[in-house]
Amino acid sequence: MATPSTDSSSHSNLSISRNQSSSSLGSTSHKPHKGNHPAWAPIDQLLSEHGQVEIQHFKLLHRVGGGGMGNVYICEINNTTIESNHHHSHCLYAMKVVDRDELKAKKKLHRHESGRNILGMLDHPFLPTLYAEFDFFQYSCLVIDYCPGGDLLTLMQRQPDTRFPLSSAKFYAAEVLAALEYLHMMGVIYRDLKPENVLVREDGHIMLTDFDLSLKCDKNKMKASSSSSPNAKAILLADIQKPDVQLWAEPTDCRSDSFVGTREYLAPEVIRGSGHGNGVDWWAFGVFLYELLYGKTPFEGECGGTTMTNILEKPVTFPRICSGYGRGHCEEVGKARDLIRKLLVKDPNKRMGSLWGAVEIKRHGFFKGVDWAVIRSLKPPQIKHPTES
Repeated sequence: MATPSTDSSSHSNLSISRNQSSSSLGSTSHKPHKGNHPAWAPIDQLLSEHGQVEIQHFKLLHRVGGGGMGNVYICEINNTTIESNHHHSHCLYAMKVVDRDELKAKKKLHRHESGRNILGMLDHPFLPTLYAEFDFFQYSCLVIDYCPGGDLLTLMQRQPDTRFPLSSAKFYAAEVLAALEYLHMMGVIYRDLKPENVLVREDGHIMLTDFDLSLKCDKNKMKASSSSSPNAKAILLADIQKPDVQLWAEPTDCRSDSFVGTREYLAPEVIRGSGHGNGVDWWAFGVFLYELLYGKTPFEGECGGTTMTNILEKPVTFPRICSGYGRGHCEEVGKARDLIRKLLVKDPNKRMGSLWGAVEIKRHGFFKGVDWAVIRSLKPPQIKHPTES
């Protein structure tokens, strides 16, 4: 895809103001977690001075990623576009640029639009914020958070034995689990969990990204349920202290027959085409944790067909020894393996998370000691980043 020019003489008149976008993006007053983020300040100043945000207000520094759904650039606001620029102009963003005509020809435009709609509704510490969106000729541009720490796959490949220490894997898995719990609460099945889609912010915490394959439910049913009900099939949203009443939500209408996702992370029900729900995210979470710990996925075969056959037929296996973790860590490795086995159950109705949702996984012994209420304040692991030699 060609890089769009940022020359001011050729900018599109299809720009968007904060007021115009509030109906689709949501006012920051309704986003208590991210509404006061410093990255909003230069955007607000642009809108105050120009009434809109356009492509010529940004300087694209360099491309940091891309694929079939567009390219991603690091960008900053041009010094000349804000009167009193100070430190605002040095705030870095990521800009996803997609060619709508190209996506339409590939019949993928609906995926981009769905991903954009999901981005606009998010307000969570481990998920991206959509700061601005605008069109530039046939290009659509989305301005979101920039994560200088790179992605977990790249970070993992730089670790000894190309895998994370158990403590680091637990940290990243816990934050991803919190993000998935929020998405399910919002009626979204993520469907594309893998280390490449987990970015690391400047402060060391994660950001789950790329929602082009995600599925948003039309309805998100909320209901009260007794915690002792054996047939309550739901996702727990809030682990309320009252013993008899808990708050639940399940995207009950969120079912799909689509064959989407990364092959090594596909759940058995996706391969079979038997219809799937949010349980595919719990399967992928098991594959994700396995890859963080062992540097490879559990069912990888010599070719795509073999991989899918392994997913359908083979049980998950592990290395016979817990090498690389030191003495005294084998018990923790055993807990991790137990969790992975319970997540990689081929019957989605028997898979961990199918009954109680994320809370069932959070209460597993592997996550013992994680204070979920203050997870955002936990100290991230000290690991070598891709930019470090």
